[in-house]
Amino acid sequence: MKKTTVANTAMETVQWFIFLLASSVALPIVIGAIYEMSFGEVSGLMQRTFFVIGVASLLQGLFGHRLPIAEGPAGLWISIFAVMAVTGVQNGSTLNETLRSLETIMILTGLFLFLFGLLKIAQKILPIFTPLVTGTFFLLLTVQLSGTFLKGMLGLQGNTNTIQLSEATLAFITFFIILCLSSFARGWLRNYGVLVGIVIGWIGYVVFIGAQEMPGSVQLFSVPKWFAFGTPTFDLSVVPVAFLTAVIILSNIVASIVAANQTLGIKSKNSNAEINGGTAFSGISHGLAGMFSAIANVPLATSSGFIALTGQKRKMPFIYATILLIFIAFFPPIISLISSIPSPIANAALMATFVQLVGLAINNVSMERLDSRKITIVGVAYLFGMGTMFLPTEVFANFPAILQNIVSNGLLVGTGLVILLEQVWREK
Repeated sequence: MKKTTVANTAMETVQWFIFLLASSVALPIVIGAIYEMSFGEVSGLMQRTFFVIGVASLLQGLFGHRLPIAEGPAGLWISIFAVMAVTGVQNGSTLNETLRSLETIMILTGLFLFLFGLLKIAQKILPIFTPLVTGTFFLLLTVQLSGTFLKGMLGLQGNTNTIQLSEATLAFITFFIILCLSSFARGWLRNYGVLVGIVIGWIGYVVFIGAQEMPGSVQLFSVPKWFAFGTPTFDLSVVPVAFLTAVIILSNIVASIVAANQTLGIKSKNSNAEINGGTAFSGISHGLAGMFSAIANVPLATSSGFIALTGQKRKMPFIYATILLIFIAFFPPIISLISSIPSPIANAALMATFVQLVGLAINNVSMERLDSRKITIVGVAYLFGMGTMFLPTEVFANFPAILQNIVSNGLLVGTGLVILLEQVWREK
């Protein structure tokens, strides 16, 4: 048996910490660009997001599913943030008012997830998440977000309507560096390909374009702020969005737990308890994200790949890393430095990670033989889901407010259709 030393534990803790950081650093920058936030506001969003991720990962590891699975901002939430930014403006709301509605949606989603876990409903609705459903969800997610990421890579943010060649060139170089490292490198270099790519792209940006201007004075210590976007606003239109989001997030939770157990070589004695516990504490983390005006997160299935590559199967280094992430969230100078990663570089890193998600989508859809029934269901879901993404949001202006944020979101439309059709059109 391999002897565990303090040095081993320290190195494993650092590796987990870097993985947590690399999985979370880009999305606050992307959201900040979508909502036209200042550098200080992006830093605040990142501070609160790191804090929530650290607390959520710690609670899950100790009391939820009790596995070393990193929490991170969910792609589904990026989709919801992006779509609501557009629909909110079309309905006459300011971007800040939309962010206040999103606080409410995250809190409600958390409430639904907590109840699913507490009342043991999660284990009962798992059968609806067939490979066809999860595959369709992943593919539609990549289609919907690829446009947002590509715009960011090309420097098309805010009022900019023309491609910024210098920024775009560095973004594509970053994209291909990450892709090459993830595909061809070995060992730690492959595992930290995203982080290495971001650092190289960031340095290139500073050398050829210039460093992003940072505030002259930053508090040395500060506590993450509650309801930084303002008091949450509530109307009935956010309830169906929150419920459908909670149902879809369940599939992510289950996939992460199953993958982690397989990688760790654990045969769970009570998988239902892990799923119910993980779901309940995912509800708590969503509630925290809403209260701290952060980006909601879910257990990351990529944690299993990290464990397999590094061979780190002990839970304590993971726990120490989550505590370290919580600790740095109280020091704005560190967060400001991380927040200065240029938006094109952050978007390029996210675009590269989504390449693997396309493969996961194809694997899920083709996991079972595609007969006439499955092809029809997938075709209908894809056509209407993707078709909705290309419709201008103003076409839904005459719909009741309770429907607008659902029917204008192609991801929710397509995923909802495939779930409905799978349940109504049963196999003989």
